[in-house]
Amino acid sequence: MMISLTKRFTKLAIFGSLSFILTTAGLWLYWDAIQYMMTSGKIPTLDFQFEDFMNRHDDIVDDMMKKYDKIMKAEVKEPNVGNLVYAPESLVDYGRENATLLMLVRNKELRTALQAIETVESQFNHKFQYPYVFLNDKEFTDKFKSTITEKVSGQVFFETIDKVTWDRPDWIDSAKESERIKVMRKYNVGYADKLSYHNMCRYYSRGFYNHPRLQQFKYYWRFEPGTHYHTSIDYDVFKFMSANDKTYGFVISLYDTERSIETLWPETLKFIEQNPQFVNKNAAWDWLTEKKQNPQKTRIANGYSTCHFWSNFEIGDMDFFRSEAYTKWVNHLDATGGFYYERWGDAPVHSIGATLFQDKSKVHWFRDIGYYHAPYYQCPNSPQSDGKCEVGKFSFPNLSDQNCLINWIEMVADNELSMY
Repeated sequence: MMISLTKRFTKLAIFGSLSFILTTAGLWLYWDAIQYMMTSGKIPTLDFQFEDFMNRHDDIVDDMMKKYDKIMKAEVKEPNVGNLVYAPESLVDYGRENATLLMLVRNKELRTALQAIETVESQFNHKFQYPYVFLNDKEFTDKFKSTITEKVSGQVFFETIDKVTWDRPDWIDSAKESERIKVMRKYNVGYADKLSYHNMCRYYSRGFYNHPRLQQFKYYWRFEPGTHYHTSIDYDVFKFMSANDKTYGFVISLYDTERSIETLWPETLKFIEQNPQFVNKNAAWDWLTEKKQNPQKTRIANGYSTCHFWSNFEIGDMDFFRSEAYTKWVNHLDATGGFYYERWGDAPVHSIGATLFQDKSKVHWFRDIGYYHAPYYQCPNSPQSDGKCEVGKFSFPNLSDQNCLINWIEMVADNELSMY
């Protein structure tokens, strides 16, 4: 009896010590691994192998951030290609691409929407005057429309999303959804219990590009309320995409919350097992499945690294999203209910789709564009910069391990560095 109690108290003591270390260090990401060790009865050895593991992780992150810092501090201005198109003296006869600036926004976000519009206009669109499309699941107020119209240089469209496309499908099992939300809340998954967020993620994953207004366009530049652009963009980004055979552009690459997408990758594998013809022979498998930097994320997400392109800034070709491969895949995903039983985001969905069903070379990192969306930056060393962000800054130091950009560069797009 005494031996049994001693073992039990030893286990509790080790568990408590490890929990304290995790809490004080802010390393919540190892919590699942520790829980597994303790519930299985497998106690870490006293030579503290866990500390070795943490040190290896820190070394990997430090190495990655050194590479990131070196790349970001090298001076860049714009892509080093011979087909950039600059704004003409007069826009009267300018042949714009079939493109639009796009924002999904609510009436109450007018102030932060204006902030984002001001920076997009000053850094880019006053030179080219591309149209804007504003989407809302509710009718826009007259105040919202009149205020926005005064601030933009291009034609503007205010559109409402129909309820059938936006709302949660009636076939979703509410009891199952409620139970899954409880589990996600246990793991502190952001917006797990916010229905509008689930609706938004689903809509941006599988609906926006088929909105009647957006069907008239090929390219879109998504921007969001409260975001800021730190560099002057003097070339036409849409013409750059077209001339250089790019279908998706991003600035920041992150790891996702693994508990929000546990079944996204298994469902994707099910789909491609049934439809292998859709997988591109030059897909970004290494990037999608790497487990060097945050192995616990890959484990919990069942083989998916959770690396994704942060979609609050993205420039894309909607014809790709309208393709047979993407359409059938995202319909398969939707039929599982994962947008509600979990919290699948549009960012991992776009990222998996863009790197699995087309050649990875079609994805472009806009290294030259300075950008901020709390809490992350992209701040290049550029003569085009407004000087309001620290060169090379990514975020707070404790978030460094959330940066997946170096993995993208090393595994997929190292040749793109020569473009700048």
